[in-house]
Amino acid sequence: MIPKVSIVIPVYNQANFLTETFDSVIKSTFKEIEIIIVDDGSVDDSAKIALQFMQNYPEKVTVINQENAGPAKARNEGIKKAIGKYILPLDGDDLISSTYIENAVKVLDQNPAVKVIYSEAEKFGDKVGKWKLKPFSLKALALDNMIFVSAFFRKKDWELAGGYDERMTWGWEDWEFWINMLKSGGKVVKLSETGFYYRIRKNSRRKSTNQESKQKTIDLINSKHLEFLKSQIKGPLHYQRSLSPLINFIQGLFR
Repeated sequence: MIPKVSIVIPVYNQANFLTETFDSVIKSTFKEIEIIIVDDGSVDDSAKIALQFMQNYPEKVTVINQENAGPAKARNEGIKKAIGKYILPLDGDDLISSTYIENAVKVLDQNPAVKVIYSEAEKFGDKVGKWKLKPFSLKALALDNMIFVSAFFRKKDWELAGGYDERMTWGWEDWEFWINMLKSGGKVVKLSETGFYYRIRKNSRRKSTNQESKQKTIDLINSKHLEFLKSQIKGPLHYQRSLSPLINFIQGLFR
C-alpha cells in the first residue's frame, strides 16, 4: 500500500509521551499512512521507543536519528523522506483524533486549491479546555499565528516554500512557515471537529516563549516577508504586534 499521508513526528526527550502520541495515529480510521519519527538527539529512551514501533510496524514506521538541531530541522528531514502526497506534522507529546486524517484527506482530494487544513483543538495536561483559535485571514496571519503546527499540507507546497526555517531554533517556526506557504495564495480550511489535542507542559520550549524570542521572530519575518506584510498591514511588524497596522498607518501619513 502506497501511503497517501505521511505523519512526521519530531521527538526530543519525550519518552514519557511518545507511546500515547503514536497510539493516537495508529488508531486513525484512515490507514493509507506512513509514520516517520525523527529523534532530535534525545538523551532519554525516545529513540529506543521509536525503534520498537518500527519493529512492531515495519511497513508503516521509519525512524531517523539526528544530532539535536531543533524541531524545524527534524520536520524538514522527515518530510524529505516522506512518500505521502499529504504531510501532517505531529509533535511527540500531542494527540490527534481518530477521524482527523480521514476528514482532512477528503477535503484535500476534492479541492486542489486548498493548501492547509486544520481543525478545532483542545488543550490538555497542565491546562485543559478548548483552544480558542482566532479566525484565519491573511491579515490576521500577518500579526499572529492561529494555525497550530499539526495542520495538513501537500509535500509539493512544502518544497515550494523551502521548508521550515531551521534558524528558528527558539520556536515560532510554524508561524513563519504558514506565512511563507500562504503568501502566494491558496485556501485554508478549518474542520469543525476537534481533531488536535495540544499538551501543555511546564518548561516546554514550544509552549513558553520569552521576549527575546518574540523579537527575533519579528525581525526574521520582517526580513523575509516585508512585501507580504506591506500588502496586509501596510508595513512591517513592530514589537507591539497588535499595534502594527496603526503604527504603519500613522507613519504612512508622514512619508
